[in-house]
Amino acid sequence: MKRLFLFGLLALAACGDEPAPIYGYVEGDFVRVGLPVAGRVTEVAVERGRQVRAGERLFALEDRAEQAAVAEAMARLDQARAVRDNLLTGKRVLEIQAMEAQKAQAEADLRLSEVQWRRQSDLIRTETTSRSALDNARSVLERNRARVAELTAQLGFAREGGRSAEIAAADASVEAAAAALAQAEWRLSKRVAEAPVAALVEDVLFRVGEDVGPGQPVVSLLPPGNVVLRFYLGPERLGRLAPGARLNVSCDGCPAGLVATVSFVAREAAYAPPVIYSRDNKDKLVFLVEARPVEPSDRLRPGQPVTLAIAPAQAAP
Repeated sequence: MKRLFLFGLLALAACGDEPAPIYGYVEGDFVRVGLPVAGRVTEVAVERGRQVRAGERLFALEDRAEQAAVAEAMARLDQARAVRDNLLTGKRVLEIQAMEAQKAQAEADLRLSEVQWRRQSDLIRTETTSRSALDNARSVLERNRARVAELTAQLGFAREGGRSAEIAAADASVEAAAAALAQAEWRLSKRVAEAPVAALVEDVLFRVGEDVGPGQPVVSLLPPGNVVLRFYLGPERLGRLAPGARLNVSCDGCPAGLVATVSFVAREAAYAPPVIYSRDNKDKLVFLVEARPVEPSDRLRPGQPVTLAIAPAQAAP
């Protein structure tokens, strides 16, 4: 009988040495997705409670003006490229052939004017022609030489294409048009929101037909790794925990074996919030501690109360 009594005392002593449970609650670091521009919601592609993949379409805003701007920018780019290509290729074959024929005609006129000028020069020595006829022949000769030189230069320009300065200006116009198109396409892309990470759709804050402002969240996401367990400890128990410490987690409906790791310990004390306190720490200064589950669990939901205990291997002796 005495032996049983001693065993009972030891059991009670052992229970008294067990650390008191730690009460906390689940919170979520939500990813609130919006767009940097204002507009009217035209599509909501998700609903609350749905799992989405990274890059999946969430919602869209009205984009008729942006679509028109992209079409205009594409037309301007095509026009700028056409002007540059025309300078690079020069005149068309038929145009060059016409200019070659004009040059041949001008060269024939030049040869005839040279013969007439020499003839008038010989006649002026024998005084069988007038000085005005000689001057007229010289004038025709010089005009025909100038015409041949002009057509030769035009033909060379036509074969070589545009001047380097004009080509450089055309290249700059193409680059400016391409930049304008890229900007228009960027503005169009900002009318559609995609999921930045794989997550659970926690809430849809706006519906089709409603207007939203720049940066205003439309969809709230909760990635699996953004579930946080928050609890408060007094100074006398804070020394037993440090970032990296492991905690056993239990809650109503949760599977056994949940473990969390301490990720944050506040440096400044605060009064225990009225939502969660015990008789021991009521009206006392406590420190906020955060822990993250080692393995994500869909049983841990924001607002849910949990009970935590320091893993036996880390408990103070």
